Amino acid sequence: MDLIQSILMGFMQGLSEFLPISSSAHLVFTSNFYKVFKGIEIAQESNQEVFLDIMLHLGTLIAVLIFFRKDIKRILLAIYYGFKHKDFKNTEFQLGMYIILGTIITVLIAYPLHEIAGGLVFKPAIVGLLLIGTGILLLSSEYYAKKHPDKKPISLKSSIFIAIAQGLAALPGFSRSGLTIATGLFAGNDRTTAARYSFLLSIPIILGSSMVYPFVKLDLHEVVAYNWTAIIAGTLVSAVVGYLCIKYFIKFVSKFSLAVFGYYCLIVGIFTFLFFIGRV
Repeated sequence: MDLIQSILMGFMQGLSEFLPISSSAHLVFTSNFYKVFKGIEIAQESNQEVFLDIMLHLGTLIAVLIFFRKDIKRILLAIYYGFKHKDFKNTEFQLGMYIILGTIITVLIAYPLHEIAGGLVFKPAIVGLLLIGTGILLLSSEYYAKKHPDKKPISLKSSIFIAIAQGLAALPGFSRSGLTIATGLFAGNDRTTAARYSFLLSIPIILGSSMVYPFVKLDLHEVVAYNWTAIIAGTLVSAVVGYLCIKYFIKFVSKFSLAVFGYYCLIVGIFTFLFFIGRV
């Protein structure tokens, strides 16, 4: 792994984590395209690359924490005062409970899929097919939302379905934000509400995977010898690009359809499938 690869992957992570185009798929694509043009075997992945992936997700976690810091503060205070005064009807308290419940459901679904997800890192053609599925879901949800214009707030029922969608997004190619926002649209939420909830719901999952995974899978003595210049550069790029993506994506979804991302997923998914189908 070198500085250019790290920066490219940091940019791609920051750009795709919050856009409904699957960050995991784009990290797989970026890494494997880079290996193809460098003449490196696709099935070859170092522990350093795994650690870089963790750090890039940490960068986007920093971005979402900074952007939603006021929302997070309100939710945490609402949970505290809710339990203290036994006031469980507060909207922010309920939102916090939905996020906690959603996180539990996500883990229950995503954990059994982690070995399959890990194997797909070396099967970009299959990841391309899953990205096509994301595109179809986005386009379908937009069509459904136009036919059902009545908008609803996040409810217990919708939060459960959104959490299930986030769990399935453990598979590279299934966009986490794409599946959760699309599920929100199917549940009757407007795009802005669905997007904001999707981002808030991502915080515990990104935090948990960033903090737990490296200590389970990686040799901490080996980490010291990594290319930290490249790792830090990629992480910073991921954080900055991620913050800008959240900022402008929220503005975008308040005015425009998600169909453009659906078509993008279809095009990139088809191209990737055709490019890698004979290489793995």
